[in-house]
Amino acid sequence: MDIKQKLVTSVSGILILSVECFSQNRDNMQTGRQDSLNMSKRVETYAADKFAVTRPLNVEFIYTTPYKFTSEQLGKALPESKVTGFTQLKLSANYNFIKMKSWMLGASAGYRRTAIEADITPLAGSIKNLNDEFHYIYSSVNFTYFSKLFNKRTIYTSSLVVDGSERYLERVKGLLTASMILKADQRTRLIVGMLVNIDPSAQAPVMPTIAYEHKFSNGFTADVAFPRYLYLRKLLHTNGRLSFGTEIDRTSFYLYNSDSTSQNQRYEYRQMDLNSGFLYEHILTKYLLLTVKTGMKMTPSGRVFRKEDSFGDFVYKNTPDPAFYFNIGISFNPFTLLGAKQ
Repeated sequence: MDIKQKLVTSVSGILILSVECFSQNRDNMQTGRQDSLNMSKRVETYAADKFAVTRPLNVEFIYTTPYKFTSEQLGKALPESKVTGFTQLKLSANYNFIKMKSWMLGASAGYRRTAIEADITPLAGSIKNLNDEFHYIYSSVNFTYFSKLFNKRTIYTSSLVVDGSERYLERVKGLLTASMILKADQRTRLIVGMLVNIDPSAQAPVMPTIAYEHKFSNGFTADVAFPRYLYLRKLLHTNGRLSFGTEIDRTSFYLYNSDSTSQNQRYEYRQMDLNSGFLYEHILTKYLLLTVKTGMKMTPSGRVFRKEDSFGDFVYKNTPDPAFYFNIGISFNPFTLLGAKQ
């Protein structure tokens, strides 16, 4: 396939370190049981939920409705085109195989398949149909250390991450965080920290992180994990929870130029999305949780850049129109108290 056709495909997910933290633990619904755990267990449980690269085992299917997009290549505007089919399959696994009083060591792996159908209008004028799929794979080794700083419980994490496609290993990068628990009681939890992304292509090599949760007297809970998500949550019956808010997602995959003049040139496509809408979680069994999300996806831009360059030094850029999305997933999480009775 011609590289220009691959450039006009749009997609999205953010692997911002160990904050792939979708708080789906029943702990948040059952603070009484959580208060009975000792401090080391509380910190371990929190780290597993909030600071792991992935949940222990998770499968998701994502569908996005058709949408139009505008684009430009090397500064030249291209005609408006349309994505007619967009689906993704996400698999991830995470396991801490050594757990000590003050530290943990684990590993994670993930896979994302992105399938795209699009009607593309090149500069020549005739519409071409694109039907392709892209595969993104990553794995990491994760180290977590529990300590105290200024008499506050502090969590340090480091991850060595490798990623690539079904064809090649592409990048090796590092992720470092330090997070301090400023407050943790029955109603409020506040954690602040800093994240360092050791990756030349990173959009923000250093950024602050904030995890804030507050339970209101009316049964609602504010749950914020910057830069990952912001949700207002409400427990429904015994086994369900409904949330409304916004989360950030990103999809990356690698492209390989079929042009004979640059056989070895490799590119990366990266797109960040703001997914706003509703999220429903339902406990199926003791450790199985069903997740359904739907709402509006807004994408500031998607960019293609050479692998050795950064996100800001792009050769292609597209701007998709807003579109509706639907996400269904199931996860297995033995670190939570999903099956505990209130």
